[in-house]
Amino acid sequence: MDKARSAALAALLRVRVDEGYSNIVFDKTVRSLNISPRDTAFASALFYGVLEKRIALDYCISFYSKISLRRMEPVVQEILRMGIFQILFMDRIPDSAAVNESVNLAKQNKAVKASGFINGILRSVLRNRNNFVWPDETTQKGKSIRYSCPEEWIDFWEKSYGNQVCGRILESLEKRPPLYIRLNPTKVGGQELTDSLTSLDVKVNNITTIEGAYALEHSGSIADLTAFQQGWFHVQDLSSQICCFLVGARPGERVIDVCAAPGGKTFTLAENMKNEGEILSFDKYKGKVRLIQQGAERLGLSIVKTGLRDASFPKEPLEKADCVLCDVPCSGLGVIRRKPEIRYKSMKELDGLPDLQYLILCESAKLVRENGRLIYSTCTLNPAENGEVANRFLRDHPDFRPLFLQLPKGISHVISEPENQITIFPFTADSDGFFVAAFQRI
Repeated sequence: MDKARSAALAALLRVRVDEGYSNIVFDKTVRSLNISPRDTAFASALFYGVLEKRIALDYCISFYSKISLRRMEPVVQEILRMGIFQILFMDRIPDSAAVNESVNLAKQNKAVKASGFINGILRSVLRNRNNFVWPDETTQKGKSIRYSCPEEWIDFWEKSYGNQVCGRILESLEKRPPLYIRLNPTKVGGQELTDSLTSLDVKVNNITTIEGAYALEHSGSIADLTAFQQGWFHVQDLSSQICCFLVGARPGERVIDVCAAPGGKTFTLAENMKNEGEILSFDKYKGKVRLIQQGAERLGLSIVKTGLRDASFPKEPLEKADCVLCDVPCSGLGVIRRKPEIRYKSMKELDGLPDLQYLILCESAKLVRENGRLIYSTCTLNPAENGEVANRFLRDHPDFRPLFLQLPKGISHVISEPENQITIFPFTADSDGFFVAAFQRI
């Protein structure tokens, strides 16, 4: 497990320095170290677990340490977090390994002087593990430590959605998100895909909410599966698939996806259109456009045309479309289960997002032909980025009207909102938090 712990530590330190998304940082770290699948699995559990439980782990460190966290070197902080996480939350890890390997990590990472300090803190945690008293969970501080979520976000969600919904959001943060995939019906049928995957001991669960949606367990590396290489499916969260269902793209239509990377919605829309018609799939970065193009080629979706375009400041006009999907950059508060570091963002970092989102929505509206549809979506749980942007758009654009959303079976409104809008919470369908609003040009 030495390599696994070293990989987890390296990834945690990179997240701190680069402030990159955890999944990207972890994948790059594992590839650079070339560790085994077994070590990768352990490193992943340790890496994501420490990110998810950071507030609780830091509370524990502060309880036993006379040195404040701010005075500790980053490598010492992360090694302590990893050690305590193994002791408190990983039952299969021997206590001796959690302590000894943490000390070894310190010595291997130029923190020899801190190795005794780390050893002492971890042994204190071990001695008092069964008697340690956590704060009262009925208080905001207690909730923050219990769910490792900053108090400002708990206050925010309680004010935005009410105490009950906030409580369910917090509970959802402790669950690992399922791995959802989308069948490519232009290449294969559901039974053939299922048979191919189950023959490799992959567990396949059919999702009844959306036709063609499946959840996988024990899949290993997705890219190594023959069915993936043959273009029989692509990975896409269920909420994103629901969004594509609500777009209602039909064969023969012209569709524009203005912020398309990494391409999941573009692919599903093309499949729903039976690969008949035209989809223009844009992003402002060359690397992301290449990803979309490569994905479309793997799936055999010939109607997808990719290109560089800044959705907020487009330089060239386009022929208008039957439907425009406007999936804007957002705070990502709906995908915290996949990217746990998002929960530690400050609310001040999000202040400018609604104006940017509104600008992109207004520019996208210019691309919609008469009677055409405009879909606005985010993967966040923030009314300022969701309903408030949608309502502002309708107030300022009398040439558009709200378009009623025909929700798929099993999906319903959790909060009070207009019938052209839906907020999908992580507990709604065991998927990402998401928001969709629909409009029609009059």
